[in-house]
Amino acid sequence: MFINRELSALAFNLRILGEAQDARLSLYERVRFLSIASANLDEFFMVRVAGIKQQLASGVTATEADGLSPAEQLQAITAEVRDMVRLFDAIWRDELMPLLHSHGVEIVAPDALDRAQKDAAREHFRSTVFPALTPLAVDPGHPFPHLRNKSLNLAAVLHREGRKRRSGGGPADLAVVQVPTVLSRFVPLPAPDGRSGYLLLEDLIGLFLGELFPGFTVEHRAAFRVTRNWDLNVDEEESEDLLSTIQEELRRRDRGMAVRLELDQGATLALEASLRQSLGLTHEDVYRSEAPLQLSDLTALAERDHRPELRAEPFTPAQPPSLRDAESLFPVLARGDVLLQHPYESFDSVTRFIEEAADDPNVLAIKQTLYRIAPDSPIARALSRAAENGKQVAALVELKARLDEANNIAWARRMEEAGVHVVYGLIGLKTHCKIALVVRREGQGIRRYVHLGTGNYNALTARQYTDLSLFTARTAVADDVSALFNMLTGYAVPPTFKRLVVAPFGLQERLTELIRREADRARRGEGARILAKVNHLVDAALIRELYAASQAGVRIDLLVRGICCLRPGLLGVSENIRVRAITDRFLEHGRVFAFGTPERAEVFLSSADWMTRNFVRRVEVMVPVEDPVIRLRLLEEVLGIGFRDDAKAMELQSDGTYSPVRSEDGPTIRSQMLFLERAHRAEAGKEAVIRHIAAPEPTPPARSAVPQG
Repeated sequence: MFINRELSALAFNLRILGEAQDARLSLYERVRFLSIASANLDEFFMVRVAGIKQQLASGVTATEADGLSPAEQLQAITAEVRDMVRLFDAIWRDELMPLLHSHGVEIVAPDALDRAQKDAAREHFRSTVFPALTPLAVDPGHPFPHLRNKSLNLAAVLHREGRKRRSGGGPADLAVVQVPTVLSRFVPLPAPDGRSGYLLLEDLIGLFLGELFPGFTVEHRAAFRVTRNWDLNVDEEESEDLLSTIQEELRRRDRGMAVRLELDQGATLALEASLRQSLGLTHEDVYRSEAPLQLSDLTALAERDHRPELRAEPFTPAQPPSLRDAESLFPVLARGDVLLQHPYESFDSVTRFIEEAADDPNVLAIKQTLYRIAPDSPIARALSRAAENGKQVAALVELKARLDEANNIAWARRMEEAGVHVVYGLIGLKTHCKIALVVRREGQGIRRYVHLGTGNYNALTARQYTDLSLFTARTAVADDVSALFNMLTGYAVPPTFKRLVVAPFGLQERLTELIRREADRARRGEGARILAKVNHLVDAALIRELYAASQAGVRIDLLVRGICCLRPGLLGVSENIRVRAITDRFLEHGRVFAFGTPERAEVFLSSADWMTRNFVRRVEVMVPVEDPVIRLRLLEEVLGIGFRDDAKAMELQSDGTYSPVRSEDGPTIRSQMLFLERAHRAEAGKEAVIRHIAAPEPTPPARSAVPQG
């Protein structure tokens, strides 16, 4: 009754690859999606495959809810990834590389260089590349080097001139050269006017590899790449200085266990065996590729070419007039709640909220959680400035935000130096909620302003992810947020919240209660409805509650962008559940939940996905939307239009595959572009184009429902 989590994650990456194949998109949009899919697969091995391998090493044989043991999961993953690597190769070889060539951009193979290009390549190698290289011999006196995670390398099989060849056919000598990350992967070559030629850096090094090994003949060379376990192993209860402990663990992490070897398709079996043995890997851990390794670097190629016809149409986030035209945000927010839908509506208003508070003499205190801080963060700078201005400033910085740990640590130190009270949250829990509190003196009293978001306080990702921001000055919400900060920064016990629902102190229980309420309504013959938009749906207990609600007759529509372990369309179990996923220009990231028919629905925003980790190992927030206009907007626009997308949506089938959603009649709706158009029409003072759209129609009986089991 459950879809395997790891296979569902790979299915999400297939949908990303589907965008790389979409001929309706611009060339560099497609290149970007291929790059994203490559980076996603890296992280999948660093985290998920590494975790399964650790289970196997520990002798774990227990099955997950889907019935697969760790060994069975790894076997299924290997088969899926081999197919995926072949798809990567085909997209690059048959689609994107020919398209780049047709537009005057050529990745030149070493054996295709003309004389002028080879001379230029040699000059660049000797002047710029050669000094940055370190040849590493591999022999009894030189053990196999410990290569950094995700590093791109060249393996060279060498033969010493004048020495007899070894019997048995094994390589005479082996050496490794790490491709420098400080140099551009794409080396410009002389090309006719109007064209651009590039040689990959590893191909350039390979072309002149012999110059690194005088007295040797390079008999064979191949590029390879190692992926390692990237998990942090920190005992927070034993650590006296969590920041220093995590810094040390980050240094150690780069030497984690190898979990994958990527190798040029043309590498010899003898070389593969030598590398596998040195890295402690098996044949099943090796993935050969025709395409260049590390396709995530392709974004750098796209950034070199500024031709507008090859790029996505530029967009400018709209500025809501009520905020744009206000001399100060605080009087606007005091009048009523404000909802922003990013990136269609600018994240600048969130940044301005903190910056204005930092400089406002009437602001007494600012408190904020920071999960992923941008490298050049105006919000972190504003918090530092606020502290320097004498305000009480507290920042809860999550040091264990995967892949952003080092950046968060750097900002934590900078803010501490400026006088910000920096804390790291509760032991054993990640603080994933996105909340900010501004305490301001007004008249004879104090007013508190709150921002709650579904996404990070990060201006870079705010242009790439779809998220929601809610500003409110409601006293009950401000009371709860104040109590939550006291709990996070001090020794306060978890309070009884009036409006917020907080994990791990009851979020799963509240969601279960809301689902069961709709099931009870359906059993009584009343209208019952559940709508939700999340990134991932994994928690088995919550899925069982949704199955029970479906069996009771509740119509359930779910927008699940990524992993979904719920299996829709099972007769007698989930035929009343419809699951769709939208994959488009912006990464769908907002979380919105609605329980009840439109006229009486309770609507919530949340930082939490429906995953066990969000319920029990993270501090998360769910906030009810009390403003009736905002509640209607979330139902009719954010959810309603999302469920009507028939341009970029795919529907999950009971076998775990996804099928495109296509309209049989009427105009096609591409929800993201429609939201952007609506935001700009509202900015211009025109009537919004998305109004009075009915909530999604009830889920029709599943046409392809299959018997359970």
